[in-house]
Amino acid sequence: MNFIIYDLEATCWQGIERPDNQEIIEIGAIMINGYGEVLGDFDRFVQPVIHPQLSAFCTELTSITQDQVNRASKFVDVVEDFQDWAKVFDEDYLLCSWSGFDKHVLANNCIMHDMDHEWAYQHIDLKKQYQKIKKRKSPIGLKNAVQKEGFEFTGIQHRAIADAENLAKIFLRYLDEWVY
Repeated sequence: MNFIIYDLEATCWQGIERPDNQEIIEIGAIMINGYGEVLGDFDRFVQPVIHPQLSAFCTELTSITQDQVNRASKFVDVVEDFQDWAKVFDEDYLLCSWSGFDKHVLANNCIMHDMDHEWAYQHIDLKKQYQKIKKRKSPIGLKNAVQKEGFEFTGIQHRAIADAENLAKIFLRYLDEWVY
């Protein structure tokens, strides 16, 4: 089985908590096999169409610029490339992210674009499982978890590929403890 350690960045606005029409603007992922070998990575920007203009808050939070998303492909093309890269129709896979937000937004964006969304539910929430593994009373943010594990958080926080790379560090540390 391949594990797709992924993170998404989506359109966002200050003071608005996770509306159902958030559009993915970046997909970052690391593919790891059952032996803990990194098989590759995926990093693509996505051009939003419902809310094509990024908010100043979104740009500040993610460091993703309007020009980057304007030059990107649309969701359908990027997700088809992602599915091909992840081999979701050819091999056993499991999507792994730091919370259920990514699963929800991925499935919701597939629905918005009239695409099959069932594949997005082949997912585990590493944040919840990490909380159980570490016997924590409350969840912890990714950057904090990475640092508590003794790793340096590398890259830019709230950039999909950097968050996926950092999450992969935690995933590999507990490779045999995840429940799926």
